[in-house]
Amino acid sequence: MTVPSGLTSGTWSFDPAHSEVGFSVRHAGISKVRGSFKDVDASLTVGSSLEDSSITATIRTASFTSGDENRDGHVKGADFFDVEQFPEMTFVSTSHTGSGETYEIHGDLTIRGITKAVVLDAEFNGVAVDPFGATRAGVSASTTISRKDFGLTWNAALEAGGVLVGDKVTITIEAAFVAPAVVTV
Repeated sequence: MTVPSGLTSGTWSFDPAHSEVGFSVRHAGISKVRGSFKDVDASLTVGSSLEDSSITATIRTASFTSGDENRDGHVKGADFFDVEQFPEMTFVSTSHTGSGETYEIHGDLTIRGITKAVVLDAEFNGVAVDPFGATRAGVSASTTISRKDFGLTWNAALEAGGVLVGDKVTITIEAAFVAPAVVTV
């Protein structure tokens, strides 16, 4: 399979200023709570074909923020991410399928030291040259995981039935990458 149009071979750098990695989870069965990670590093290595290409990402769990200091402290603690013992989450792609704008990125997601295979539904948003001459590519992706699969089992029963935190977590990614510098001799 061919790589998306406009992607040149080499390792593309992650652009954290124009990217976001976040998630949402059902709270008390009636609303969704969202959070994001501010310290993320990733790379997109483009090979001669889709099969020769890869994506890796490292997310520092202590960079989690939801806009609520008390909740952030709880989520960073031992009940959830346990940032002291598990300072990073990682994703390493294993294969890619698709064409045009729509892809599936298969890979291994590791949270709290537990690795599970996941599939990201991805949309290739294209390539553009910015006003400063840098070539950029954009990707949107999402997947839904069971937090229990990753040892995130803390919960509290609700008086009316059900639990405080849902099991399904939707992970969303908006990623921008910058093309490798072209070396001229």
